[in-house]
Amino acid sequence: MTLIALFGALESGLIYALMALGVLISFRILDFPDLTADGSFPLGGAVAGVAIVAGINPWVACIFGMMAGMAAGMMTAWLHVKLGILHLLAGILMMTALYSVNLRIMDAPNLPLLGQPTVFTPFIDGGNGFWVRVAVVAGVVVLVKLALDWFFSTETGLAMRATGSNLRMAQAQGINTPWVIILGMAISNGLIALSGALFVQTQGFADVSMGIGTIVIGLAAVIIGEAVISAKRIFWMTLAVIIGAILYRLFIQIALSSELLRGIGFKSQDLNLVTALLVVIVLMLPKFKAKLISKKA
Repeated sequence: MTLIALFGALESGLIYALMALGVLISFRILDFPDLTADGSFPLGGAVAGVAIVAGINPWVACIFGMMAGMAAGMMTAWLHVKLGILHLLAGILMMTALYSVNLRIMDAPNLPLLGQPTVFTPFIDGGNGFWVRVAVVAGVVVLVKLALDWFFSTETGLAMRATGSNLRMAQAQGINTPWVIILGMAISNGLIALSGALFVQTQGFADVSMGIGTIVIGLAAVIIGEAVISAKRIFWMTLAVIIGAILYRLFIQIALSSELLRGIGFKSQDLNLVTALLVVIVLMLPKFKAKLISKKA
């Protein structure tokens, strides 16, 4: 793997780490299987892209994208807690609706951003873009991680963790669980949309289909992170997800540049197939680990 390819994998891994932190909140903390991610990721990119083209500061555009994702997450949670729609179905409905919303926002399936200023533009000088983008995204990821660590140590954050662990017990303790679920889903999809807003600025375009498979990538990052660092404390959980997202992208990069895989016919367009196979392997790891431990015992 070349140095440029390595930094490219780190850049993608860190951007997906923001998305994976959002998936961690819905999937692990709230126990809410949410498919809105496939719609909120391009939603954040579409809103940020349109705002940048309109001349708005790229950082402010990212905040707009994040707010749009939060609104989408709140709507999904509202469909579940207020209308009683199954959470999985609520996410599918929202994901489907967001496809049309994203088309409306961009007024086209694709929005080019080439030549437009981005959050990286002020720091890029000559050929340093490949590591500057990694440094800027890493700074954002660290800030988000510290903010989440703090939030989940507050009374509201602890109430959210209690709601996801045992809904009935949380209700018996007087926690306003519908409000907590709506807040958690807003934060989750806000982070996913922020990831999409940064993603389009590294790729130079926003596309309505760029969210396909987002939830699979997020789950893969969470599962890989848990395989590396198994912990209950929120500090280690968020750190594990970030490491999992980076490892995921590195694995994909190594797999796609592998001469062995190329020799048996795999090409760059097989990214989603390689992703699915990687997730299957990761899902099987805990079973192999348990069998190995039982044999040793």
